[in-house]
Amino acid sequence: MNEDKATRYQRLKRRTAVASLASTGLLLVVLVLTSGSSWLRSVAQSAALFVPGGASATAVVLLYVIALIAITEVASLPAAYYSGFVLETRYGLSQQLRVAWFRDQLKSLVLKGLMTTTSAAIVYPLIRWFPIAWWLPAGAMVSTLIIVLTALAPVVLLPLFYRLKPLSRESLRVRLLSMADRAGAQVLDVYEWGLGDKTRKANAALTGLWKSRRILVSDTMLADYSDEEIEVVLAHEIAHHAHGDIWKGLLLESAVIFAGLFVASRALARVVQPLALDGPSDVAGLPVIALSVGVVSLMAIPVALAISRSNERRADREALWLTRNPTAFISAIRRLGSQNLAESHPSRFVQWLFHSHPPVPDRIAAAEAFNARDHLVGSMTRAM
Repeated sequence: MNEDKATRYQRLKRRTAVASLASTGLLLVVLVLTSGSSWLRSVAQSAALFVPGGASATAVVLLYVIALIAITEVASLPAAYYSGFVLETRYGLSQQLRVAWFRDQLKSLVLKGLMTTTSAAIVYPLIRWFPIAWWLPAGAMVSTLIIVLTALAPVVLLPLFYRLKPLSRESLRVRLLSMADRAGAQVLDVYEWGLGDKTRKANAALTGLWKSRRILVSDTMLADYSDEEIEVVLAHEIAHHAHGDIWKGLLLESAVIFAGLFVASRALARVVQPLALDGPSDVAGLPVIALSVGVVSLMAIPVALAISRSNERRADREALWLTRNPTAFISAIRRLGSQNLAESHPSRFVQWLFHSHPPVPDRIAAAEAFNARDHLVGSMTRAM
């Protein structure tokens, strides 16, 4: 197969992601169909007897969730290791030692456990209180939790994995803050994002909500990119915030959550008797909820990615208008694509199912067209 390095890398990443997703889904199906989930609930009930206060319903739910997370994480660890460490090292992207990678995985597991147990602690009392319409308040509360986590991410979550410090390059800091102000995107400050300890990839972002919003520029980008290139990359990120793309994304995610929980409520009602569950609030039905939400999420992926690609094109246009520097834009996009091993010519099917951004050649072509129009308008203005 005549493939370049980036195409091979991305193809292997996709295959591993699909295999991991399929294995997790199959594991959940097996737990439901073999009564393994009921057995796991019985184990949680026995373990809950040793919890202070006795085997309360909440204790059983939390212990079951912890056990289920442990099982699914063990099952998905080989794929995660291959994709996150082996491939990254093989293709010259990883800067991490194996022990550091596993340490990050442990941190992610703890965070996942905290978020999942919190969600379960919210959802299951609602199922008991509202056996039919529980999906409505559950969707509202889980969506609120996601918004809170988005706001806290740059303050609480990112520092757990990356070194963040105020940007010391004052001229660039002033330049980026001034551009954000012109675009109407208020930010707290500009920070250096320590990606270089983990990867050779470069990136920049505008993260957070409200007063937690801040500009992040990776140390890998600061080391090799000009101020003009960094400015135009951040102009793209600022355009997302100026157009409310973050909130639109959260709204879409909330809609998927509501839809998934609605389907889960109907699925639970149908399987209570066949699976010998003690009602919809029996935690042994959690794999049914996870599968329902997962299926709805998968069905929403093409729509979400199409919206994302549209938003990315608009953000590119806004960045070009804001900076009037297509040369720096083209240079930055080309360098990022090469450095991060972006696939240059994915098929339409691959774009439809996997790509949140347009291909690099398409983005460069759009910038070149903008440059030509800009020169034409300038020539016409001067002639007048």
